[in-house]
Parts: sequence; structure tokens; C-alpha cells
Amino acid sequence: MAHFIKNELTALGAEIELRDLGKQEGTDVDLPPIVLGRYGSDPKKRKILVYGHYDVQPALVEDGWDTEPFKLIQKDGKLIGRGSTDDKGPVMGWINCIQAHQKAGIEFPVNLVICFEGMEEYGSDGLDDLIRTEKDKFFKGVDATCICDNYWLGTSHPVLTYGIRGCSYYAVTVSGPSADLHSGIFGGMVSEPLIDLTHVFSKLVSPKGKILIPGVMDMVVPLTPEEEELYDDIKYSMDDLYAATGSKTNLFDTEKESLMARWRYPTVSFHGVEGAFSAPGAKTVIPAKVSGKFSIRTVPNITPRKLDDCVTEYINKVWEELGSKNKLEIKLLHDGMWWLSSPNHWNFEAAKKATKAVWKVDPDMTREGGSIPVTLTFEEELKKNVLLLPMGRGDDGAHSINEKLDLINYINGIKTLSAYLHYAAVEPMA
Repeated sequence: MAHFIKNELTALGAEIELRDLGKQEGTDVDLPPIVLGRYGSDPKKRKILVYGHYDVQPALVEDGWDTEPFKLIQKDGKLIGRGSTDDKGPVMGWINCIQAHQKAGIEFPVNLVICFEGMEEYGSDGLDDLIRTEKDKFFKGVDATCICDNYWLGTSHPVLTYGIRGCSYYAVTVSGPSADLHSGIFGGMVSEPLIDLTHVFSKLVSPKGKILIPGVMDMVVPLTPEEEELYDDIKYSMDDLYAATGSKTNLFDTEKESLMARWRYPTVSFHGVEGAFSAPGAKTVIPAKVSGKFSIRTVPNITPRKLDDCVTEYINKVWEELGSKNKLEIKLLHDGMWWLSSPNHWNFEAAKKATKAVWKVDPDMTREGGSIPVTLTFEEELKKNVLLLPMGRGDDGAHSINEKLDLINYINGIKTLSAYLHYAAVEPMA
């Protein structure tokens, strides 16, 4: 993918390099290179940084896909395949912007600075260090940043995003016997790791989503009446949630409560268990070692290290109370900070005008429940405004089976990205 992107952009006249990031921490595996590039060098034009990622979530047909996930198909007005909306589609959209200007014979309005990475889905390993190293070199002089790596809130109305949650991802490993055991022989005689792990997990969050870890909610910024009013005019309905999830398993009955749970409050989610039997059929085994994965989506003002302390102290307390003879280990796999910006900026004004020009409506101003770790790094290190300008819809199924991008969103998304660059080129900075 990195070489494909380099070839596409080089053919359009961009200056591209693949920046080596070394090895993934603790392994001999090469990190995928970051695609750095420039298109245009006119000193009279503004310099706009665009970010995207070419890596995707894992996908197998047996996960429940209706098609081969890594073969993009077009059907019923949709582009279906892993990465179509997250984030290969938007990355291609930026390339299409350059192509469209060239074919139409229109001068490109800005100097484009390009940063496409290949480790976003695993915490953007290596990217933060690169930005810090290059902030006064490759990224010097950037006027604003635009990220196209999120989605509309619903399915019918475009949005601009000024905040995202962070994510801290943990593994809890419980180990006991030296090898897997036969449950008919040893069941009832030994303390089973999977039973212990299930007990620990049941103490982290209630079935209604209430976080049970002491200290976490104490860090959350209190809701003000002014902030609450921002939710009143958001164009979102419970039907949008039902359509996106394919169910009515909602925890809250109102749009406002649902959006607050997604945007401004932390959540605990469980993702899987390694070491436990999961294949078809019946296998009467007691796993000797299991590792459960869970994450906490973070919000202002939760700090990662204080959160780590809360999680570790509480799980150790639960474990001590359990009194098991097995062993427990807690490990932070990766984390990313939350980000909250001001939408009252010329960068957002340019995006508002572009959205209105293409979609004929004013965009909703939203926060997002997902995490893009590099957003905060760009803003802190470059000292410039960062904008999230989504292409896809809320029902695209990113990270899920049958991921798609509506063709109209792809085409109009390219138009919106292009229009944004034109408005960003002239929008007053004051």
C-alpha cells in the first residue's frame, strides 16, 4: 500500500518519500513506512497538511462477510471491502483531488503536505516521534491540518468534528496449570483461569454501561448547561442508531443521552479472550492461560497514567478479594489521548463553506467516540488548528463485516475535500 500510494502520487508530480520508522517495539518486525509528500511549493500559497492511514483492521470471510473483504466490489451504489471507508477510500480521495484539478486544468489552490501512515489501527506506532522530530523540518510552515478519517453521525447529514475520545487498551492475563487440562479429570479440582478472568471482567462495568472502576468518572469534566445545549440541534435520531447497529439494543432511550455516552463520557468495552477454545464443535478443555482484552475510551480530563493507576489498583483489589491461587498480570498494550479543539477557526469555516457548497446544507458540529491518536500530536507539536472532515456515513461498518462506502459519499467527498482546499486558500485568518 505504501508503494502503491507513492507511485500514484509520484505520477501526479508530487515529491514523495517513504520514511522508515525502524522496528516495532519488542520485535524484529519492520514498521510500515510513513508516506511523506509535497504537492506544490508556491511561497504565496498556504500550506495545508492532510493526514490519512493505509492500514486497516483484520478481516476474514468466515467473520461473516458476504464478499471477499480484500477485493473491492461495487454493488447497489456502494463500494464494499475492508478499508473502503476506514481509511483507504478517503486516502484515495486526496489523490483524486489532485487528479481532478489536473484533468480540469484548474490551478491547485494550496501547497499540499501529505502524511499517510500504516499503523493507525494499532496506536500509530512511530508517528508521534516522527512529528516531533520533523515539526521544524518537513512540517515547518504548515498553516492548518485536515484529517479525513471519521464518519457522519448518521446517514443523511454531513458533519465536521472538533473532538474525539482517547483509547487505553489493556490485557488481563490469568495463568494457572502448566498445560491445558481435561475438564472431566481435573474439573472441580483446580482453579480455572477462564472462570477467574470472567469474574474480574464482570467487576469492571455494569450491564447498563456504568463504569465500576473507582476514580475514573471523578476525572471527567462536568457537563455545563452551555455544553448540553449544543446537543439540542444535532440532526440525529434513534432510528439512525438502530440502522447503524442493526438492532434495538440501545442503553439509552433518547438521542441526547446516547450522544453524550458516545462523545463526552468514558466507556469500557471487552474485545476478546486469547487462549480460550473458540472453534466449532465441543472441546472439553480447561485453558491453562487466558488473556482478556478490554479498552477504555477516554475523555477530558482523563490522563492515561492516572487511568492506568486506577485500573491496576482496582483489578488487583478484585483479584485479592477473589483469593485465587492462579496468577494475574495486567498490561497496557497501547493508549492514545483524547482531543478537543475549537470549531471557531478559519480552518473550520473553510470546511463549513465547502460542505454547504457540495451538500447544500450546513454541517452539524460534532465530537466523535472513536480515537485518532495523532490528532492531538499534530495540534500540540505544530501549534496549528486540526480539523476532522469525514467522507463516510455512520452506517459504513468500519471495523465490522461488510464495510462499505456509499458511492455518492465517495464522489461528493472528493468534491468536498477539493472545495475545502479552495476555501482554505482564501479564508481570512483573523
